Amino acid sequence: MLILGIESSCDETGVALISDKEGLLADALHTQIDMHRAYGGVVPELASRDHIRRAVALADEVLAKAGKRREDLDGIAVTEGPGLAGALLVGASVAHAIAWALEIPVIGIHHLEGHLLAARLADPKPEFPFLALLVSGGHTQIMRVESFGRYEMLGQTLDDAAGEAFDKTAQLLGLPYPGGPAVSALADKGRSGAIELARPMIHSPNLDMSFSGLKTSVLTAVRNAPNPEDEVFRADLARGFVDAVTDVLAAKLIRAMKQTKLKRVVVAGGVSANRQLRERLISEVKKRRGEIFFPPMRLCTDNGAMIAAAGLARFERMTPEALESLRGKGAFGVKPRWQLTDTERL
Repeated sequence: MLILGIESSCDETGVALISDKEGLLADALHTQIDMHRAYGGVVPELASRDHIRRAVALADEVLAKAGKRREDLDGIAVTEGPGLAGALLVGASVAHAIAWALEIPVIGIHHLEGHLLAARLADPKPEFPFLALLVSGGHTQIMRVESFGRYEMLGQTLDDAAGEAFDKTAQLLGLPYPGGPAVSALADKGRSGAIELARPMIHSPNLDMSFSGLKTSVLTAVRNAPNPEDEVFRADLARGFVDAVTDVLAAKLIRAMKQTKLKRVVVAGGVSANRQLRERLISEVKKRRGEIFFPPMRLCTDNGAMIAAAGLARFERMTPEALESLRGKGAFGVKPRWQLTDTERL
């Protein structure tokens, strides 16, 4: 079975080709970071227009890399949500148009399900069940993954996502968008403990999190600084922020391991590429004799490979009748707000 995956939920256009026999054959990604940097964040209308320019070209590029033709495809998987409505509609339009022309099935994939399965594209890959920490610009969640399609939400941020807090902190420090890599690099020059910041909900008995108070703590530190442009202060503040985020995520993940008795952990999403966070979580999990898995570094951010992998997994579990029902439907929609636990359990 040969599946084309298309991701266009936000500011990356990703396309990939995966085979049930040969694995990931090819993938391509176009990021819009340079375009959005001038605005300090993603502009939805610009994102949608850029997806229109890139999606078909990237699909042709991926097929050429793999030495395949469109006619070789058995199905298409596309991100159906959550995400920016206009951006999602571009990917869905391209996917359904190709599928209609080829008379093959197309299936909508939950964006976070793709991130969950991205670690299974690495070698070694995690076996089920496992704990998952999804941490990105729009989501910070801890989930129990019993098996494919069986997800239980254990805890999540009650306000801002960790990645969003990185971006806001970068703005306060005069750093470029996206904030994660820039704040992390500046933090390497800072001193741990020089500036202590809030760690909301770190001691709460549940697994929920909050990062809005941390953003306020950073803002207060900047406003109260005698010279907020001082390089030593900026580096120390970046270090204090990274330490605070890392402490909260590590504490919640450790608590989740204790509560679930699970020793296998997957960390996914764009913030999972953060070096300081990786080092801390690897250390904490290994102290507890657990296993920790990350996606390949290039697959931490949004990409087509994770959508192709999730699509292949779903297609393989469908009956011939179910597959036929997805062929040439014509009408389609997207789900900008979509809970992962609402996806069909297979």
